[in-house]
Amino acid sequence: MARKGENIFKRKDGRWEARYIKGHELSGKIKYGFCYGKTYREAKDKVMLAKMALKGQAPKPVSRDRRLFSCFCDEWLALRKGEVRESTYVKYSTILENHVKPRLGRYVPLALNTKTIEDFKWELLDADGLAPKTVKDILLVLRAVLSYTAKQFPGLFPIPEFHYPKIDRKEMRVLSPDEQRRLTSYLLSEIDDCRFGILLALLTGMRLGELCALRWDHVSVQERTVRISETMQRLKSMDKDSGAKTRLRVGNPKSNTSRRVIPMSDSVAGLCGKMPQYRPNVYILTGTTEPMEPRALQYRLEKYTRECGIEKVHFHTLRHSFATRCVEAGFELKSLSEILGHANISITLELYVHSSLELKRANMNKLSLLDL
Repeated sequence: MARKGENIFKRKDGRWEARYIKGHELSGKIKYGFCYGKTYREAKDKVMLAKMALKGQAPKPVSRDRRLFSCFCDEWLALRKGEVRESTYVKYSTILENHVKPRLGRYVPLALNTKTIEDFKWELLDADGLAPKTVKDILLVLRAVLSYTAKQFPGLFPIPEFHYPKIDRKEMRVLSPDEQRRLTSYLLSEIDDCRFGILLALLTGMRLGELCALRWDHVSVQERTVRISETMQRLKSMDKDSGAKTRLRVGNPKSNTSRRVIPMSDSVAGLCGKMPQYRPNVYILTGTTEPMEPRALQYRLEKYTRECGIEKVHFHTLRHSFATRCVEAGFELKSLSEILGHANISITLELYVHSSLELKRANMNKLSLLDL
């Protein structure tokens, strides 16, 4: 029996037969075309391709490779394992397992087209309610897999067009000068290892994972420098036998430019000198050889800012606030970009520089001599 709305039947010989209107005879009688498959899905995919060929959307492809798209996803991911950072590999794997394979994995690659990708995009946005930035990340991974897949079907599989969702840029939260003074006074009032670490991040622009991985042997009071050579992340566990869903990992920083040396101001170096003289392998945030994981540090920061009466602050707010204070003080942008660990100045300007109204007014007042 055919499924509702479809002209696809299971034959007595066990195969599936899919009919479609191929054209009309001169008498007006319908001329049918037939596609066959071992499964319902195979027959449906074939008839869809045949219909597309009739409409001139694409030539009817012919291939003996009947592997499903999920197989090509797995092959592409396996090739990436030795090429990308572990966190990036975990991100790719999560995208493929949670989004791409459940919806597109059952297709044969030649059945994927621009409309299929567009429908997939809107399902992620509407049905799943994912943010445009998340959907774009998923589509970028999908496009990379399709590029790999196209190489397995030379001349048969043009890569579908991709239309990425528009991403509205949100203004990043930055502490005002008054909020920064209040937070600094609060942290200094009862200074301990964790409060010192948060204050150090506020005054150097370190990332959350970089601070969690920072040990005292990375800090030189004499040279007044902080060396960033590691970062900490909680990643999804890829070891199915371990029983743990996630694991804490200390490894290389985000990029080559993230591995850097940050010079400390005299006041920050003086503050470091007042802290207990721990052993070199002791972590800054705990004063022990056991680290504090990023999520716990974020909770601490939320508690501290709440007690200060400062709202809507997460750890990256400290980094943005540091960059903004530097610009307000007339910091040279090339130096600021290197201190933040960016690959180029444009990233610093686009994402991390937030001018206050006061700074804009001060700059406008520089033009006062031109006023009539």
